[in-house]
Amino acid sequence: MKIALGADHGGVGLKDELATHLREQGHEVSDLGTSGSASVDYPDYAQAVAAQVADGTVDRGILVCGTGQGMAMAANKVPGVRAGVVSDTFSAQMIAEHNDARILCLGARVVGPSLAQAIVDSYLGATFEGGRHARRVGKIEPASGS
Repeated sequence: MKIALGADHGGVGLKDELATHLREQGHEVSDLGTSGSASVDYPDYAQAVAAQVADGTVDRGILVCGTGQGMAMAANKVPGVRAGVVSDTFSAQMIAEHNDARILCLGARVVGPSLAQAIVDSYLGATFEGGRHARRVGKIEPASGS
């Protein structure tokens, strides 16, 4: 699977650990930064990952900041993208299966590396179920021309 990763200064350490974990599992990882601890603006990284998800360059995206909330808010502004913040494996599975979320957002100040890896594995192991969920997801899509 092709996965784009992005993080701000609050999430860079966890992002780097997840990149290693994903590569060890055989995933193709596109690391869109940041790469250091200097303060950066999270929307820049959220938009970069979301753009690659929206245009099909990658299959899924993972964003990390302090709480995951800012990344989700910024990513969800990109048309055709659904991003969700989770801090447990069940929610990670559900955002993929029921909400067709193609971007997972994590908070580095909320979950530790081991739990983050389990969350990512649960998320990537799940696929959208369609059916009644497709109807519901369709109701949250913007109207064409908006």
